[in-house]
Amino acid sequence: MNSSNPIVVSGYGVVSAIGVGKEQTLASLREHRSGIAPVQYLATVHRDMLVGEVKLSFDELMERVGVPSDAEAPQSRTALIGRLALREALQQAALTTPDDYARTALISGTTVGGMDRTEIEASVTPDGQIVHYNYDCGTSTLDIARGFGQFAFVDTISTACSSAANAIGMAVELVRQGHFERVVAGGSEGLSRLHLNGFNTLMILDQQPCRPFDAQRNGINLGEGAAYLVIESEASALRRGVKPLAVVRGFGNACDAYHQTASSPDGEGAVLAMRRALDDAHLQPSDITYINCHGTGTPNNDLSELNALHRVFGDVLPPFSSTKGFTGHTTSASGSIEAAFCLLALQHHFLPVNLNFQTPIDHDIPVLPNTDDQVIPLSRGTEGVFLINSFAFGGNDSSLILSAYHSSPSSDQAEPSSLSRPFHSPFTPLQYPSRKIFLVAQTLLSPNVDPNFRDYLAPLESRRFDKLLKRTLCCSLETLRQYPDIVPEAIITATVWGSAVSAISFFHDMMRQGEAFLKPTLFMQSTHNTMSSLIAIQTHNHGYNNTHSQLSDSLPHALLDAWLQMQSGRVRSALVGIHDSIPAFDNRSYLLVTADALPPDCHPLAELVMNFSSRICEFKNINNAI
Repeated sequence: MNSSNPIVVSGYGVVSAIGVGKEQTLASLREHRSGIAPVQYLATVHRDMLVGEVKLSFDELMERVGVPSDAEAPQSRTALIGRLALREALQQAALTTPDDYARTALISGTTVGGMDRTEIEASVTPDGQIVHYNYDCGTSTLDIARGFGQFAFVDTISTACSSAANAIGMAVELVRQGHFERVVAGGSEGLSRLHLNGFNTLMILDQQPCRPFDAQRNGINLGEGAAYLVIESEASALRRGVKPLAVVRGFGNACDAYHQTASSPDGEGAVLAMRRALDDAHLQPSDITYINCHGTGTPNNDLSELNALHRVFGDVLPPFSSTKGFTGHTTSASGSIEAAFCLLALQHHFLPVNLNFQTPIDHDIPVLPNTDDQVIPLSRGTEGVFLINSFAFGGNDSSLILSAYHSSPSSDQAEPSSLSRPFHSPFTPLQYPSRKIFLVAQTLLSPNVDPNFRDYLAPLESRRFDKLLKRTLCCSLETLRQYPDIVPEAIITATVWGSAVSAISFFHDMMRQGEAFLKPTLFMQSTHNTMSSLIAIQTHNHGYNNTHSQLSDSLPHALLDAWLQMQSGRVRSALVGIHDSIPAFDNRSYLLVTADALPPDCHPLAELVMNFSSRICEFKNINNAI
């Protein structure tokens, strides 16, 4: 991280079960007030299920957002909750005009997207067909953005429960490399019957309030909510006359490459994510003063995360807690919601407690219990440096480090306002020499002809995976076989619909059969990052792992992500692919390598170049010569 111009947070907004906005949220955190309760708004048969719902009905959300019910097409809870959080973030950062939005990028994480609207509007025809199925993450983000105007750049990250964290990570890289002065990043997720029943099929929902890191923990309570952070350079914030609230010190992402839903016993992906965040921040483990853990309350996750913490921090762990006892597990939005909690804690000098904790798992660990009503303060003289963990299906693990903001001597000399400065294009050339990136191998599968799956997959895998997943794995493995000595340090996938066959089949079963006796395999394969995680699991790859889902921009944004990671110097090779089955099968994989990592006698097929004016990465023919 460039200490001469640190990346800061200049505004943030948050909505969850414990409050709409920062004021209500702060009061709930300080008073140890949970928002977990029996289902009130979701139209499910599981009325006694404990969840963390935003305490507003659909009509109340529409009113809060300021959208008359007959003014436009109905919105999803994901979009409405997201608009509330985004509005608060933009207002605090003094970004309030269409011109402000036109100079700002937006990156949002979600998995559910508009599924709740699909569940309301879908119907079963007499012949058993489901009509009006709409499960699109990218459109959900556009619905959130539509309430404010035209943003300079819009992207959607869909990596299940690490989506919002990965959105923040990409925002940091865009600002750090000088592409944008500011990016708003976070995530939004509304509860739906599909993902409530999906988690129920995995038998990991607790019928009691969740108890992260407790010896008697028994599962999660699902939640919903949204949060967004305005990420920009310190110089940019000060030029606009906005005081930074915190510093984004570092970010790390890794893949556990172990199982589609379970964490590895030793927490390898979590260890790598935390270490990469520490390296990115140029910090030692001893510099961390508090850890906001992923801590879902499942027996597997909490023990795996605790093992990972010991591997990184040794026997003496910093104070830590999981705040999911307040909100439930808000899945894709959890990374940004919990970052917002940490920002409140940094600003108001307290540590969030771990609700419902009573008995340590196996020995004395520094979990922050709510033994009384007193706020746990930060130690006097201690600078708050908080580590935030977000771990997801497929082992997509991410860690973010935030710290309190202290003005630097140079910041006092900064211009007080940007009004006197001419506006420059949001995309500017890199501030250091650009690394050349080459395409060295590619595979494009015919949409009408399947490869011989047995050449790539074991019989059990061929039977268990749906057709898109099998084609995706074959396409990716064939690309990697062309240069077996190149181990990609990043796996980045573009997809509009994800594994739609599995998602639609699960949805059909739920509509036809009701909310009982559903199949967990279909749900496990339905998340958009299933493909990138399966590639990592198949190849035992612990590198950077991300999934973009922004309609026709999905592949350009995946290539941009690879470009950013490779220009940063942390990654020298990347496997990028686009994989969809609607309206027809589309499986394309590209192996990218930086010039300094090209194998001997390699003849690149093309160069990956950035078109800065259009914000698109594209292949440039180089006639098979460097």
